[in-house]
Amino acid sequence: MIVLLAEGDMLTKYGKFTEYLFYDGMSESIALVMGDVAYADDVPVRVHSHCVPSHIFNSIECDCREQMCMAQQKIEEEGCGVIVWLDQEAKGNGHMAGVLSARLKAEGVPQTEAYAQLGYERDSRSFARAAEILEFLKVASVRLMTNNPEKQRTLTDLGVTVSGTQELFVAADNPELLKTYMDKIQNQKHTIKVSS
Repeated sequence: MIVLLAEGDMLTKYGKFTEYLFYDGMSESIALVMGDVAYADDVPVRVHSHCVPSHIFNSIECDCREQMCMAQQKIEEEGCGVIVWLDQEAKGNGHMAGVLSARLKAEGVPQTEAYAQLGYERDSRSFARAAEILEFLKVASVRLMTNNPEKQRTLTDLGVTVSGTQELFVAADNPELLKTYMDKIQNQKHTIKVSS
């Protein structure tokens, strides 16, 4: 269960957000909120996991940093939205899993399979805290900014009303990453599209 530790304004290149800092007894989570989201429907929401290589060291092996920027930009355009940041590095396996999997990924092994070969979970993330945060903020329904249909299904199972999804397409600097990304999108024909 989360508790609110603090809140304050944050000025970003995409406008002013209110930051809410939560704690669950083990790790911190953050919500960046723009506009009045309480009891609002179809609120643009990005649930985003921490990524040291991308956010801190500008790695081009993933598109986490670009997806965060795109989500903030879309929220600024609409004047309303929420970004939930979760401390779940490397699909929830921790930063060491990411470092150890680098050699396998360089050999062409998909990220989740690389984790499995190293003895980690393919994806050990939990979105329960995100659901709690959205409940705390009293968001009625969300338009989820994601390329991952499983995230939408998981949040729905946790009681979040997802009115639609919006993909965050990134033209990555790395051609191989872009090809992998496009292959993944082609295999996800069942992705729910944004409600009209």
